[in-house]
Amino acid sequence: MRVVTISVNGLKKAIENGFFEWVLDLGADVVCVQDHRMRVYEFDKPEYCPEGYEAYFLDAENMQDGGVGIYTRQIPKAIMMGFSYGPADMKGAFLQADFDNISIASLLVPCALGDESKQLEKDEFMEALGNHLKKTLRKRRQFLFCGNFQTAHLVTDANSRYHRLEVSGFLPHERDWFDFLFDEMGYVDVFRKVNKDKHQYTWWPEWAEGWREQSGWRTDYQIATSGLRNMVRRSWIDMDTRFSDHAPLIADYDIAL
Repeated sequence: MRVVTISVNGLKKAIENGFFEWVLDLGADVVCVQDHRMRVYEFDKPEYCPEGYEAYFLDAENMQDGGVGIYTRQIPKAIMMGFSYGPADMKGAFLQADFDNISIASLLVPCALGDESKQLEKDEFMEALGNHLKKTLRKRRQFLFCGNFQTAHLVTDANSRYHRLEVSGFLPHERDWFDFLFDEMGYVDVFRKVNKDKHQYTWWPEWAEGWREQSGWRTDYQIATSGLRNMVRRSWIDMDTRFSDHAPLIADYDIAL
């Protein structure tokens, strides 16, 4: 199974720039999309779905808040919209597809970088998401949570220039959230499970010195339940592909949908 997660900053523009051709060449089984900035009814049009895929999308009340979606080659057994947290539901921030052997979610965490007034909103979202992930551990199946978490976890996940800045996305309590998720709850950072290299980034701030310079953050994740720990075959960031200011994160698993 090959899974992609990508924050596109507007899906229509990404499609114009060859997103579907890239997906088909890659042979992805599931593509988790964030920040599509479209209305759900638009996905009924064939030009917004690559050939051979089914499309499941959730929009936000305010379209600029993003919305999330999932393209999949196999029809899911069920689709879950939201995770019983009102603010996330209003922003179209969480969508989950349940298959025979695994559930895969696409999610978009609120951004507070550059606007301190939004930090409380982000913190409350992360607290609610953490509670949902605790409940998920009681389920007798495997889960994969893919998305833009708007946060770099480790010092190796952000260029050293940001280590000295107190900015949203690299605050101590935000990074502690990931520590608890991985160290105490047993979730797996899929990319870091197989790749320990430095300078592995998925997002570059507006003030970064040029595209693909070593001045980014890794804010996009595939986070798995512990049962998938030994099923990760490969994970990489496609830094040669550009559809937005985020690079696609891809992973291969020894599990079928």
